Amino acid sequence: MENLLYTNKTFEKDLFINTKINNREFEDCIFKNCDFSNSDFSNNSFMDCEFIDCNLSMTQFAGTSLKSIHFINCKLLGIQFHTCNDFLFSVSFQDCVSDYSSFANKKMPKTKFNSCSMKEVSFIGTHLTNSVFENCNLDNAIFNDTQLAGVDFRTAHNYKIDPEFNPMKKAKFSTQGIVGLLDKYDIKIE
Repeated sequence: MENLLYTNKTFEKDLFINTKINNREFEDCIFKNCDFSNSDFSNNSFMDCEFIDCNLSMTQFAGTSLKSIHFINCKLLGIQFHTCNDFLFSVSFQDCVSDYSSFANKKMPKTKFNSCSMKEVSFIGTHLTNSVFENCNLDNAIFNDTQLAGVDFRTAHNYKIDPEFNPMKKAKFSTQGIVGLLDKYDIKIE
């Protein structure tokens, strides 16, 4: 990637493993079947882009802008999204594996997570108001001081959320999901 600005470009089957790609701008770009694992994408700007069938595991995004970015069927293990630029941060996820990632202290209201594995993801201090976790596995995800007002957890599973430490007015849960709200009390619900 030699240019500093890419607009309306499709990158397909590109391999940039363990590569530094910094100080670039990508607008209306599509990344398909690319492998960017263990790369450094710090200080880039992505706007209105899609990542489809990509591996971005352990990629660094420090200071990077993610504005209206869609991740579809991507591997995003260990991504530290909390290091991204906060200005206009907007992402959505469909059929992704985002285990061991962090969204700590991010403002991301109305974010859509659809059919994702989110094991041990950190949502500490995250603002998720009116977001949707549709059919997501939240096994050992960490919710602490997380704004969960209006969040839809009805089809999510394996979550454990302490209502005393996470504001969740009008959040939606299924009857089966209530167990995840009472876990700390070590009671049996049959």
